[in-house]
Amino acid sequence: MRKLVKFTSLAILLIMVISCLAIVVSAADAQPVGDPSGANVGSISDITAASPGQPTLQEIGTQVGKNKIGINYVWVLLCGMLIFFFQAGFALVETGFTQAKNAMHTIAMNFMVFLVGAIGYYAVGFALQCGGIGGVSSLGGAATLNHEVGIDGFGGFFGTKGFFLTTGGTYDVGVYAMFFFQMVFMDTTCTIPTGGLAERVKYSSVVISSFFVSMIYYPLFANWMWGGGWLSTLGKNFGLGHGALDFAGSSVVHATGGMMALASAIVIGPRIGKFKKDGTPVAIPGHDIPMAMFGTIILFFCWFAFNAGSTLSGTDFRLSVVAVNTMIAGAVGGFAAMMFMWIKYGKPDPSMTCNGALAGLVAITAPCAFVSSISAVFIGAVGGILVCISVYVVEHKFKIDDPVGAVSVHAVNGVWGIISLGLLADGTYGDGFNGVAGGVKGLLYGDPGQLVAQLINVGVLIVWGFGLSYVFFKVLHKTIGIRVSAKDEIAGLDVPEMGVLAYPDFVINNSDSSLFINESSSKYKDNLID
Repeated sequence: MRKLVKFTSLAILLIMVISCLAIVVSAADAQPVGDPSGANVGSISDITAASPGQPTLQEIGTQVGKNKIGINYVWVLLCGMLIFFFQAGFALVETGFTQAKNAMHTIAMNFMVFLVGAIGYYAVGFALQCGGIGGVSSLGGAATLNHEVGIDGFGGFFGTKGFFLTTGGTYDVGVYAMFFFQMVFMDTTCTIPTGGLAERVKYSSVVISSFFVSMIYYPLFANWMWGGGWLSTLGKNFGLGHGALDFAGSSVVHATGGMMALASAIVIGPRIGKFKKDGTPVAIPGHDIPMAMFGTIILFFCWFAFNAGSTLSGTDFRLSVVAVNTMIAGAVGGFAAMMFMWIKYGKPDPSMTCNGALAGLVAITAPCAFVSSISAVFIGAVGGILVCISVYVVEHKFKIDDPVGAVSVHAVNGVWGIISLGLLADGTYGDGFNGVAGGVKGLLYGDPGQLVAQLINVGVLIVWGFGLSYVFFKVLHKTIGIRVSAKDEIAGLDVPEMGVLAYPDFVINNSDSSLFINESSSKYKDNLID
């Protein structure tokens, strides 16, 4: 032991001597090699390195402009890549919150929706959403997405340029960058309903619903908000603030997904054993809450790109405000939910702490660019408490089985985010948004019209988001069916639906299945196959 201590001491002493000698040598060198400060990196000669002689002002200006747009391209594409990692977060959250016997089925759905969504959005969805958006100035202003179908004086309904990224001259770098960024937003909407359907839905029906989301459901609503459609022009055409606004997707992405989760959960019905005959809900614990918490951390991290990336510009310095507001609202939302559950039930429920953080993040997504940090605290706190109350009401009052809380996190707090923008936008940002001069102001800062526009958005969400989703799942249920058999549901969906177990080395005990059947309604007992 003494020898080890002596050897270690000598090694440390030797390292210190060598370091001191290096410092002395570098100090004695009057002209060090290299440029440690970076001050000498880049010069005017780099702008026109390929041209002899002194660069002209025109050449300098051209290159500076390209550099600015290049920064925006890198920013948009990098954020899009990080947003794609949302899929990992959602997959871990949903899988952790469900039972081990359905783990492979749940995580496979979360991966599959990206594959299907990318194909459907590439073929049809992008054109319907962005086909009339015009040029995006931060990406170079390519104006090939220039045809929107609508009514003059009212607004647009859908675009027509960009099917398969080929029609109407859309083989363009700016169009491709826009497609990449918007695709990963759409795919988040595709993922959310799987949480409401988990543990009893047919894999095949989720494939079909993902095509529906990516080709029709999401693109049309996104066009009305982000593609120059009629909701975005409520300000220009009818004097309602800046029109309906949603900076990064509380309504366009999250509430649409949450409304679909609500409709699908109603149509498919609760899991076997979820409710007793008297309507009392039975807890069905998730099999891996640490996995769900890890997924929540991934989602939190990716949310910075989700919100700040929506500037579509790495040179829009407001992105620092967006990132900080996102962090604050998510943190306060998680803390508020934790304290609410701790005070009410005596324990800081880890699951609800996760959902509280996600609720705060969903709520701040719409107003993140238009509010101060104090408003972000309030928005996150309301979101964290709201999700706790909503989960209880959805389950105990409405008897809806939502295994991961998708309705409460995404639908309820997506709506809260839209309304909060109409209340708390402070007028410091948004000049020119949707063709309206001046910063965006909410009711508390002097513009009641903005709140009216936001409430119209909420109404459309209910009619289009919930209404269309309900009709779609009803039709799907009556035709091919969306629910697995009772026998498969009780045994677990991994083998019947996927042909492989998530945990083949472990025996999953389903001995209490007969109790679940006895306590369930006859509607689901009739589905049991001996």
